[in-house]
Amino acid sequence: MTNLSTFLAAHPDSILVDITGTQGSTPRETGTFMLVSQTALWGTIGGGQFEFMAIANAREMLAGTGGAATMDIPLGPEIGQCCGGRTQLRFRRLTQALTDELKARVAGEIERLPEVFLFGAGHVGRALAAALAPLPLSVTVVETRQEELTNLPAAMKTRLVPMPEVLVKDISAGGAVVILTHDHALDFLIAREALAREDLAYTGMIGSATKRATLASWLSREGGERGWMERLTLPIGGSAVRDKRPEVIAAMTAAEILTALAAYRLQASS
Repeated sequence: MTNLSTFLAAHPDSILVDITGTQGSTPRETGTFMLVSQTALWGTIGGGQFEFMAIANAREMLAGTGGAATMDIPLGPEIGQCCGGRTQLRFRRLTQALTDELKARVAGEIERLPEVFLFGAGHVGRALAAALAPLPLSVTVVETRQEELTNLPAAMKTRLVPMPEVLVKDISAGGAVVILTHDHALDFLIAREALAREDLAYTGMIGSATKRATLASWLSREGGERGWMERLTLPIGGSAVRDKRPEVIAAMTAAEILTALAAYRLQASS
């Protein structure tokens, strides 16, 4: 998706459509918003017929041919949807103050995104970076080799460092670490730093059962605690789909990471 600032620069005359209330089953929650210009859209309030109705109403406002400031839409058979709930919408034409408010809100949301650090940008690392790029995550790819930091998604953050393991301590609590380097010894150094932390939502490593056993033995010699291995996901991506193509491993691992992050947030809030 085009970032917000780019959209606003190209479409300054737009309508902000935001969900102000919901009842029952709805596709998106209160606070969700989208922007509608005469020729383009940014974001979504849930899709389907009710979103088409909202877009049409916003464009009537832009054209000066009508349009309501609010809508209360039942998500039932009468509009061809079966969610069963209701959604209340508000429509406001962008002003400078509203534009500034939106930019500040989105910037704040970006700052609060969970951090995911990918250590290694080989075949699986690049595939995983591509799988994670469109998700609501702050992804950083870490490498010791400059040439491997090419062909990554355009907005991806990268770090070129000689000792990647030193970065682990700087990852925010609730973040995720995925270890996919070209060097098993380096993998183990990164894993030791990550597994020593109890506040990460996910630590995963590419590899086999043999690699897991070797790491466990190495950690015991290096002073690691017995329970550390319980915090490690190895191999990443699970075993439900036995397909070792990088893109498949990446898809399964992305789902694994999202599940772990959601579980961590739920536990932290309880």
